[in-house]
Amino acid sequence: MTGHEQKSGIVRTLIDNSFLLIAGAVAALIWANMASPLPTTSSDSSAPPETSYTRFIDFDLTSLWSGHEDDHSGDETQTATTPGESEEADAAEATEEGHGGHHGLTIHFVINDILMALFFAIAAKEVWESLLPGGALSNPRKAATPLLATVGGIAGPALVYIIGCYFTGTQDVFGKGWAVPCATDIAFSYLIARMIFGVGHPAIAFLLLLAIADDAAGLMILAVFYPQAPLQYYWFLLTAGAMALAFFLRKGKVHSHWVYLLGPGILCWYSFYQANIHAALGLVPIIPFLPHAHTDLGMFAKAEKNREDTLNEFEHFWKTPVEFFLGLFGLANAGVVMSSLGTGTWLVLGGLLIGKPLGITAMTLFAEKGLKLQKPAGMDYRHVVTLGMVAGIGFTVALFVSVAAFTQAGPIQDSVKMGALLSFAAAPLAILIAKILRVRPEPRVSVSEAADTEAS
Repeated sequence: MTGHEQKSGIVRTLIDNSFLLIAGAVAALIWANMASPLPTTSSDSSAPPETSYTRFIDFDLTSLWSGHEDDHSGDETQTATTPGESEEADAAEATEEGHGGHHGLTIHFVINDILMALFFAIAAKEVWESLLPGGALSNPRKAATPLLATVGGIAGPALVYIIGCYFTGTQDVFGKGWAVPCATDIAFSYLIARMIFGVGHPAIAFLLLLAIADDAAGLMILAVFYPQAPLQYYWFLLTAGAMALAFFLRKGKVHSHWVYLLGPGILCWYSFYQANIHAALGLVPIIPFLPHAHTDLGMFAKAEKNREDTLNEFEHFWKTPVEFFLGLFGLANAGVVMSSLGTGTWLVLGGLLIGKPLGITAMTLFAEKGLKLQKPAGMDYRHVVTLGMVAGIGFTVALFVSVAAFTQAGPIQDSVKMGALLSFAAAPLAILIAKILRVRPEPRVSVSEAADTEAS
């Protein structure tokens, strides 16, 4: 192997294992904790201090071609208003805050609402393919137990979080963040599960199915429970028009993913933005209309690289750029100071590290004993408990939901974000549980074989 091939292999490994996301998050943590407060002209003492980090992510890119950057925080001019005018101003502010909580085309907005739309599109692609013949969700009977486990993996963390809010008396402050610990990070959970079980173990297929369903539920939770402002329903007419356009493009045998992305994709994204649904979800309704293969080979199946249908062409082109976008996402969202550890942190960690494994285990037990469903052959409750802890790694989606639930930057949002970041503690805990329960890796076989076995 040449030196160039070795370097390419190392870079590929770093990209495939989401190390760019980790690098971005670590860089953000270091930057945020080393940055000193900058001088400010704002008289709002409750506002968090501005630093070079916050100035970077809130930088308005339109200032690059307009020649100046508007400073809304420095404008302290007060004018008398009537009650009616005040209400109108509040409504306008709410609408403006709805679009990501920022004014203008900020770096944070570009990353979270534009670039992350491609991340959620690829996640939606996996959900959609899992419904095709051979996919993990295509056989309701075989998928029933993991799907019920998914319900437990969502309800358990939410319940622990809500109970924690009640006993700490922080419902008013942290109550709306109940969905933050419901997320499972597919990439990192898969990596840890592969270390613990080996890629041939049926627990891997169980986890992937659970994570896919978790992703689907997460998309719905974001859209339904966390609108960025009062919903503007008439914009859904444009959403429907974009979907109709995608349908006719497919009927017309258009195969380039670029046509779907730049046509109905942009229209659908814009309709979500204007409707005050998270614009990052804007490409999701278009994904099912991209021409695709009639069967699914399973997540991470190597054979998918040889497929040339439009849906796989879309993933092949954007998979590597999306990993870089995730690195930027980590940089733009993980910059919290270590002093942010607080009630929100422990609520999120309690949900992920206690509620997630308890919920998954309890619902799997209910499925087997109460509904007479079956676990995959080769799995017992040692594997279920261990898998439940592995699923407690929230990270990417948990960070995203943190920003969606707590749109105002500051100590409350940072406290919750810290819980999402520290959910990596689920990895060593899962490894420890596996050691205690004597769970050992199985001989290596392909992931697609494991997934096909589960789905058949």
